[in-house]
Amino acid sequence: MRTDWRRLLVVALLLGVTAGAGHAQGDTIVVSATGEPGAVRRLAEAVARVPRHGVVRVRAGVYREPTVIVRQPLTLVGDSGAVLDGEGQRELLVVGADSVTVRGLTFRNTGTSQATDRAALRIVESAGCLIEYNRFDNTLFGIYLQRASACLVRRNVLQGMSGSQTVTGNGLHSWSSRDVVFEDNIIDGHRDGIYFEFTVGGVARRNISRHSRRYGLHFMFSDSCRYENNTFLANESGVAVMYAKYVSMIGNRFERNRGSAAYGVLLKEISDSELRGNTFVENSIGLHLEGANRNQIADNDFLRNGWGVRIMADAQENVLRGNLFAGNVFDVGTNSRLNYSTFTGNWWDRYRGFDLDRDGRGDVAHRPVRLFALLVEQSPAALVLVRSLLVDVLDVAERVVPTLTPETLRDEAPLMRAPRTLR
Repeated sequence: MRTDWRRLLVVALLLGVTAGAGHAQGDTIVVSATGEPGAVRRLAEAVARVPRHGVVRVRAGVYREPTVIVRQPLTLVGDSGAVLDGEGQRELLVVGADSVTVRGLTFRNTGTSQATDRAALRIVESAGCLIEYNRFDNTLFGIYLQRASACLVRRNVLQGMSGSQTVTGNGLHSWSSRDVVFEDNIIDGHRDGIYFEFTVGGVARRNISRHSRRYGLHFMFSDSCRYENNTFLANESGVAVMYAKYVSMIGNRFERNRGSAAYGVLLKEISDSELRGNTFVENSIGLHLEGANRNQIADNDFLRNGWGVRIMADAQENVLRGNLFAGNVFDVGTNSRLNYSTFTGNWWDRYRGFDLDRDGRGDVAHRPVRLFALLVEQSPAALVLVRSLLVDVLDVAERVVPTLTPETLRDEAPLMRAPRTLR
């Protein structure tokens, strides 16, 4: 019953129905750094004085004061140019109440910390919060949801701190929370752009996560979550989805995530999940499966990656269907001659078969693992030969007399024509 109430509250937020709608004039307190008549000078004073479900309006100016703590439902609204500055020393705003809205503020300069996960805006054990149209500059963690529920975080812009991943934090962080929604945010230059940990029923949609020092999306121990129509661009290690079940990743774009350990998506110890309609472009590895079982991987495009799909022997009972492979150095890689997943009805730009019965599917199976890919798996230094004539000769020989590539890893019904225009 408690969970149903939270889900209803999320729907209300999405429809723009918030607890602060329709305030009387007396329920509004103005904060002004310039001494506007009738206003207070300090945000903490306004938050303490405003009635429950009232409004605190922050005029343009830079506000430097100790961490502000919200302990009751209210709406906090910033005029253009309203800035909370942590002076490199502290968190800026902590929300410890239900039904709080934070809108239109700029948060900056939390400073770094090796002892705590210092956040510009922290939501603690609260339900029904709405965080929208804010900007976060030079913050360790941007927005941190801690045991929160039914919160909507949308249309914020977050710019991380300079430096390596050891001195930066995450942009949007959800820990031990449920039914939270991150949508239409832009996250740039954090350690992890979006991090879900021990979160149930989380949703991330239409976000742009780019230039992360580690992962554009980092996801651990979080079941029944959904990621839709996000863009993960030029992140150091791509996206990692680990130790979870019942996850849906639909319509996302993973592009130019490159490096010695970079993936478009790493699926590790994840089961009974779905990847559908995603696009993987120019990643070191498009999709890597390790200990991933019973997943449906359908209608995705793998374009110009180093490896399109890399599937380890411990990944079992996965089904790859209706995917498109074009321009990859290696369409499929593996570490074993045995395969326990199914490839069927995919389109391969390297397929050289025929279709005598004209049913749109090849009459002979396609083996997507190149012999040279197996050699690289055993000796990575051999990759320098990838464009050599020797590799072309090996490919021709293996097609004519297949002896070393995995017998069980093949597409029995490859498509003769691409199922859609390249995305």
